[in-house]
Amino acid sequence: MALSSRHEDIIALLADSGEVTVEVLADRLGVSRETVRRDLARLESNGHLRRYHGGARSLATGPDPDTEWPFAQRMAQNAAGKKRIALAARELFGSEESLFIDTGSTTIAFAEALAARPALMAITNSPRIAATLAANHSHKVFLLGGAYGADAGESLGPLALEQIGKFRARHAVLTIGAIDTHAVMDFDLQEAEVAKAMIERADRVTVLADHSKFERGAVFELAPLARIHRLVTDLPPSDAMVRALAEAGVELIVADRD
Repeated sequence: MALSSRHEDIIALLADSGEVTVEVLADRLGVSRETVRRDLARLESNGHLRRYHGGARSLATGPDPDTEWPFAQRMAQNAAGKKRIALAARELFGSEESLFIDTGSTTIAFAEALAARPALMAITNSPRIAATLAANHSHKVFLLGGAYGADAGESLGPLALEQIGKFRARHAVLTIGAIDTHAVMDFDLQEAEVAKAMIERADRVTVLADHSKFERGAVFELAPLARIHRLVTDLPPSDAMVRALAEAGVELIVADRD
């Protein structure tokens, strides 16, 4: 692939997702990681992106890569990839299943995809997810209460955690802030507490995460990889990540591309 064409592809990927790792770029472009790093260095020097350890991010939006972007911006990032994840995840659940669903841009897309499915029971801390699913009257929906987190529009805090403890669900379907070869993580303490409580009260855990979450770190660990049963994503992760998932017994599902 010509250098100029490769640069254009990198810039296009960043425009779609906001950020991308060196591993993902190397796999997508069919070149070595060293080649990708040189490309990123040149693109950064020309003012097209900002590098960080292990990847690059768009200059257009968002804070430091060790923090999380505001929710409204996350809703707009990689919307096509999140929709593919949602459609793939929808096929994993049949009628009469019970699901915890936490608040996130990808779980909102999942709820939109799930709304037309047969009767399900859903427990969520997201009013938007609850309203989306309740539009199908065959679904039974429980909305958790608590302190209102205005950024993502969600219930948080001790009251929400107490209510989660009153349920037992077959599945927890969760979004995350980051995943590496050891664990899934989040950037916000209260959101992490909700996700951990849902994991504790579910038999099986399905994580929905687009490629920008791979091989990143965050402050709050939700669970080791071995506690996750399925991971649904939009692009194949790096070989190292694939090996780590396989060793932990996690089923990797890469959504079909249009």
